[in-house]
Amino acid sequence: MKRWCALLIVLSLLVLPVYGAQPTLSACSAILMDRESGRVLYEKNAGERRSIASITKLMTALVAVELHPDLSSTVTVEREWTGAEGSSMYLKPGEELSLEALLYGLLLSSGNDAALAVAGYCAGDVESFVAEMNKKAAQLGMNDTHFANPNGLDDPQHYSTAYDMALLARAVLEQEELRTIASTRSIFIAGRSLTNHNKLLWRYEGCTGLKTGYTDEAGRTLVSSAMQDGQELIAVTLNAPNDWADHAALFDYGFATYPRTLVAAAGEGTDIPVTDSLCRFTRVSTVSDFYYPLAEGEQVTQTVDLPQQVSAPVLAGFPAGRVTFTLNGDEIGQLSLLYDWGAANNLAPLRWWQRLFG
Repeated sequence: MKRWCALLIVLSLLVLPVYGAQPTLSACSAILMDRESGRVLYEKNAGERRSIASITKLMTALVAVELHPDLSSTVTVEREWTGAEGSSMYLKPGEELSLEALLYGLLLSSGNDAALAVAGYCAGDVESFVAEMNKKAAQLGMNDTHFANPNGLDDPQHYSTAYDMALLARAVLEQEELRTIASTRSIFIAGRSLTNHNKLLWRYEGCTGLKTGYTDEAGRTLVSSAMQDGQELIAVTLNAPNDWADHAALFDYGFATYPRTLVAAAGEGTDIPVTDSLCRFTRVSTVSDFYYPLAEGEQVTQTVDLPQQVSAPVLAGFPAGRVTFTLNGDEIGQLSLLYDWGAANNLAPLRWWQRLFG
């Protein structure tokens, strides 16, 4: 039976200096999250349930592409999808356009009619689509969210939190089609010239999306993302009178204070003893890089789980163990450790060699 050992290594990591204190915001609720790791870098009433207005449409878009991945599908507009109150892409009954065009109208122009058309086409009726939205919210762990419609019009049963909307933004950014649409400043499509309502695409360098919103009850709501030096951050504000400035301040704070830091590089590893082999040791190494956003002075602990020794034959590329990373006692990630290709090539069992050469 293999015996396992745990090696604790504390890394003192040098990172960029902190350039300022936490930002002062106009928002009633806010959050800043690192997209890659999901680490929360700043929060203000992030778990408070509030009306969210048209940032709802991020979930509408996500459910749509999961139900109908073929965005070239032709949609024939039904009368009940037209004439919705509020912002619109001005759909006409009987008009034919692609699902992709509807998604542009949904995310750039914030068309409430586009939301109804997307919902009705993708699920057969709006009510069934809203049920899919709530199902997806549960899957994403959005435990303080409930949707009553696909467009974000005020309803007592339609609410979310800054934290939950950040979880949604992470999922949306995993969809390349939605990334492309949400980051588009303007486009001419389906006979319409559409301009993105998200002014951060012009105002903040590296902004990659995502969606604005407003109703009298919700106030100004905004979900945005920005990329610098390979790090992408997600910001959410709810009821924020000065949301453009809030988001710029959040991004400046996050990029300066919690830079994406290399904790472990691919190929790092150690040697472990091999029995029944001409070679006494085999190399095991990490399968990929591991990055994490770290502030100055933060320390990551690595726990390496490996057998004390292994018996030949050793198969190159096969799992050998794992390394677990913790910060302040909380697990922040894992990497698999594999037997190294180069080291394992000569690790045939000794008895095979004896048969061949006596």
